[in-house]
Amino acid sequence: MKYILDLISQHKAGDPVGIYSVCSAHPLVIEASLRHAASCGGKILIEATSNQVNQDGGYTGMVPHDFCKRVYEIADQVDFSRENILFGGDHLGPNCWQDLEADEAMEKSKILIEQYVLAGFRKIHLDCSMSLIGDAVPLSDETVATRAAVLCQVSEKAWQKAGGEAPVYIVGTEVPVPGGAQEDLDQLAVTSSDAARMTITAHEKAFADVGLSSVWPRVIGLVVQPGVEFDHHKVIDYIPQKAAELSGYIEKYPNMVYEAHSTDYQTADNLKELVKDHFAILKVGPGLTYAMREALWALDAIEKEWLGDQASDLKGAVLKTMLDNPVHWQKYYGEDAGKLKFLMQYSLSDRIRYYWPEPDVEQALEKLIKNLNNNPPPLALLSQYLPDQYYAVRSGEIKSDIKSLLLHKISTILKHYSDAC
Repeated sequence: MKYILDLISQHKAGDPVGIYSVCSAHPLVIEASLRHAASCGGKILIEATSNQVNQDGGYTGMVPHDFCKRVYEIADQVDFSRENILFGGDHLGPNCWQDLEADEAMEKSKILIEQYVLAGFRKIHLDCSMSLIGDAVPLSDETVATRAAVLCQVSEKAWQKAGGEAPVYIVGTEVPVPGGAQEDLDQLAVTSSDAARMTITAHEKAFADVGLSSVWPRVIGLVVQPGVEFDHHKVIDYIPQKAAELSGYIEKYPNMVYEAHSTDYQTADNLKELVKDHFAILKVGPGLTYAMREALWALDAIEKEWLGDQASDLKGAVLKTMLDNPVHWQKYYGEDAGKLKFLMQYSLSDRIRYYWPEPDVEQALEKLIKNLNNNPPPLALLSQYLPDQYYAVRSGEIKSDIKSLLLHKISTILKHYSDAC
């Protein structure tokens, strides 16, 4: 991970550079990310989360090796060098096994970490912040750090077995939970500098206690809450003044910056301010699949207007699949039937992203793409429903096939991140 270490050094030397991390397993998002990185002439950091990809398959059905294989296959298709892909693992720890006692959950976490590192992941977020059966609520900093150090030992052994570049590590966690808040938000507390100090101190001591002092310089990031988040309908914007104390605090650590989660839906200017203020690792996930969903809903409307009864009814297929299998959204959206259909489609938490791999949804999407490629809609409909893509087609920036339209829509979000970094 020399690239990231050099980037951190450059940032700490006063150059406000950063790196963004694409947290998605969707093939179109991955392809758009690779193509955008190629247009920028740089590397791309792609991350998998522990509930998305793990030894049991996660909600994607992929183990860590499968995830890397999928990304590499897409990279080969678009002629993007594998050497320019960096893999990260997010929230690696007992997150998926909170219904187990600590010993059992940590054993599973060890397997998780080992598989990630052996598969080629080298940016590892050690997150043991969640309470397990029999644990105190919340956990002490010392317990969290001790467990993280144990997992770091596993990671180091796996790296020595696999070879290649040494891993770099992220510690700490953010509040609310990963993936966006489950309740309405009006304001959000910024992590205090005291809390940041205690987290760093506890982890550095825990690493030393198990003989990992030499690894500590590769702990490059601390996850904190800079005051950014989103719920179903609102975005809590970054306010530099509120995070000024926290921002200044990390300057005393020569090898560390902050990692900011849930930066989805922040403005382009906010993202630039975050990087400048040492929140130099920006995570984005739902915001990318949300943009893709926006484009697909627009294409669904175009298809219905253009082809009538021949249309795929992609939107109908997605909503039916979600209603038939509510496991991924039910606890987030509540039981208000009047709002349910709206939330299922338009909540910023974008729970739809869990349903794109479902067979009925994939079949409907394939039909939509085939229908519109075989029967190209007039520019008038493209202008009506996808105006940014319309202008990109008219200017010759992109082709008018459906995949090009989707990739361009996703790339408009990615550009905010690459510009900020």
